[in-house]
Formats: sequence, C-alpha cells, structure tokens
Amino acid sequence: MAITDWPAEERPREKLLQAGPQALSDAELLAIFLRTGVRGKTAVDLARELLVEFDGLRNLLNASQQAFCAGNGLGVAKYAQLQAVLEMGRRHLRQELNRGDALTSPAASRDFLHARLRDYPYEVFACLFLDNRHRVIAFEELFRGTIDGASVYPREVVRRSLHHNAAALILAHNHPSGIAEPSNADTHITRRLRDALALIDVRVLDHFIVGDGPPVSFSERGLL
Repeated sequence: MAITDWPAEERPREKLLQAGPQALSDAELLAIFLRTGVRGKTAVDLARELLVEFDGLRNLLNASQQAFCAGNGLGVAKYAQLQAVLEMGRRHLRQELNRGDALTSPAASRDFLHARLRDYPYEVFACLFLDNRHRVIAFEELFRGTIDGASVYPREVVRRSLHHNAAALILAHNHPSGIAEPSNADTHITRRLRDALALIDVRVLDHFIVGDGPPVSFSERGLL
C-alpha cells in the first residue's frame, strides 16, 4: 500500500506538520528525507531497511560517501543533500551561540558541542572562549588524541585565552566510546586548567563531556 493511501495521521509528512518532528520515529524522519521508496517498498519500508543495514540513524548519517551510496535507494545526489542538511544544522547551532546564548540558554551550548564533537572516532579537546558578558568569542578544537585520550596542555589553553582576550571559557571534550562519565584524569585536568586560568583572571564556567547521550556537565556534578 502506498503511503498516500495511509490514514493522514499516519503519513510521516502530515504527522510532522500536525505533531512536530519530535513525534516521528527515526524511520519516519528518514522517509521524509528519502521522499520516495523503491519498487515494492514505501519510503518508510526503505527507511527501516536502511536503519537495520547501517545499524541506526547515527551510523547512516556518518557513513562515508562510498558506504552511503551503496545503500538501497541512495546515491550521490542523496549523499550531497544529506551533507547539506547536516551542515545547515551545524551552522544553525553556531549562530545560536553567536547571538550570545551560550549561558542564557545552556541547551544551545550542549547542542552545539554535541554536534561538533560527538562523531569523532578519536578524542578532541575544545574550548568556547567567552567575553565578560559571557558571549561567545570563538570556538577552537585545541588538542586531538587517540581513541582513548588526548594530551591537554594548560599553557596552550592559557595562551589561546589571552589571544582572544577571554574573560571566561567552557571546556569540552568527547569520549569516542559514547560513555560520557568523567574519569579521574578528566577531573584532574579540569582542576589544573581552572587553577592555571585563575592566574590570568579567566573563569572556567563548565566542562562538558560529549558522548552518545546529553553532554555531562562538571558544574552540575559539582566537580568544578
């Protein structure tokens, strides 16, 4: 049965317009992106098969061009379209922070850092540099490491803070394992950075660890 023959409230596009995108399953969202199915399969059927083939939406979105285009019903045009959508999402989140919402809207910081750091297969340590009104000056990825760690040098963080004339900053790094729980090493380097930056009157407002779920906040855990 074609999707156009389904009840209106069950069609992905109509469901999105009536209830919002959050009401849709991964397969329904992907079906809207695909627009059409293939012979004998609706777009929803095809979407479900692709999610099984790629072991979830995240792996599909992060697939290389070669792997993506090998999927049933996919191709170079769809790959280019997907990359454009993902980049628009990243730029939207960046503009949210550029308007100075990093701290008045903590969710904007979390969403931006999650989008930027979640999918690296190795650890990346980054900083959001802020002015004295806690508006974003710059975002920089400062250190990269192996799958299980990155070396972080307080002297370089201090140097970049002085370069940007920052009054405060937010630290962030990812855990490629997907598990965002702080380690003893994470807590130790956070305190070293806090103490080093205090010498130049720069406050560390938070440190986020990015994994598969919502980023974990050191501030909320009482670890700063």
